Amino acid sequence: MTSTPLELESGLGWPRRPGGSSAPVGWPTPVSDEPVSRETSDAIDGETAKTAPAEQQRREDGAVSRETVNESPSHHGDVEAADEALAAVVSRETDEREELASSLPTADHDTPLARAVAEDARKRIALTGRVFPKPVATRVLTVANQKGGVGKTTTTVNVAAALAQAGLTVLVIDIDPQGNASTALGIDHHAEVPSIYDVLVDGTPMADVVQECPDIPGLYCAPATIDLAGAEIELVSLVARETRLQRAITAYLQHAATADLPVPDYVLVDCPPSLGLLTVNAFVAAQEVFIPIQCEYYALEGLSQLLKNIELIRNHLNPTLHVSTILLTMYDGRTRLSAQVAEEVRNHFPDQVLRNTVPRSVRISEAPSHGQTVMTYDPNSSGALSYLGAAAELADRGAAPTSA
Repeated sequence: MTSTPLELESGLGWPRRPGGSSAPVGWPTPVSDEPVSRETSDAIDGETAKTAPAEQQRREDGAVSRETVNESPSHHGDVEAADEALAAVVSRETDEREELASSLPTADHDTPLARAVAEDARKRIALTGRVFPKPVATRVLTVANQKGGVGKTTTTVNVAAALAQAGLTVLVIDIDPQGNASTALGIDHHAEVPSIYDVLVDGTPMADVVQECPDIPGLYCAPATIDLAGAEIELVSLVARETRLQRAITAYLQHAATADLPVPDYVLVDCPPSLGLLTVNAFVAAQEVFIPIQCEYYALEGLSQLLKNIELIRNHLNPTLHVSTILLTMYDGRTRLSAQVAEEVRNHFPDQVLRNTVPRSVRISEAPSHGQTVMTYDPNSSGALSYLGAAAELADRGAAPTSA
């Protein structure tokens, strides 16, 4: 079979229709003014006759529908009756849509997100405006972990801020040369500022270096400067190098009591991620060790090493030192690893691990860039509520016994 070649329309580039039609291919055929032949007319009438019954039926259906709406059994032609009929139809359709919506599957409310939101609401209701009980005596806690990046500084400043907001007096001692705790509390700690370096190396009274946090009343800080980086070497040749921080804290508490100054209920010492003389000084000065643990395997490995070092300090320098508090940080409830680490730590330390865990939170990470803790930066965030709950547990454990 041979195909008829298409001729190009002059000037337009469109092919002509086969058979000599003047309209290009793809364009509708123009209506001709010439009279239609009888055969053509009969064909058109036949097609019209075929479609007429269906069109007529549609028109009749439309008329019946209008009559159903516009005519009521008791009020023919009454407009109000028509409106009532329309309202009944709309109401019936609405009921059908609601029934359909109720039959659709709904979201499961027992999801991790829903549980987290409910838990935050419970914490907010239980802890907002609560005044924490005072301890029997000043509690000195060293916040330590040899592994870096587990949240030592973050835990120190936020727990301290939560305790101070709940009516307690708290002193944070920053012995990390990086000075991150000083930054988070809004404390100036450039090289010329008197700092904990002067206390450890030069014997300056701690009262001369302590500053009050500008955002939270009752929260004080002994800042760290870059000079503290050289203290490890300078302390080596000093007498009683391991007990210098202990003696400075004892003298400060006595001075506060005699000078009618606020006596700290809690002293939190933020340590560097190492076991040098600075960390040894912190262990000797404290009665309790507060260990933040990141919910990862390396944190467990670092914990075992830390416990061995604490045992050495207890045997040779500070017999009263013990691990009193463990806080799980950077907890991600969506991962099996976090749950496994938390379960293993709770099995080994059932009395030390706090019930509250600190989740991964952007708000916690953003707060130091504004010179604040998350407790003032976003007090309603999940991170702030977690630290508030942890601080409440810490305060309850060391509360003075109530008299009967």
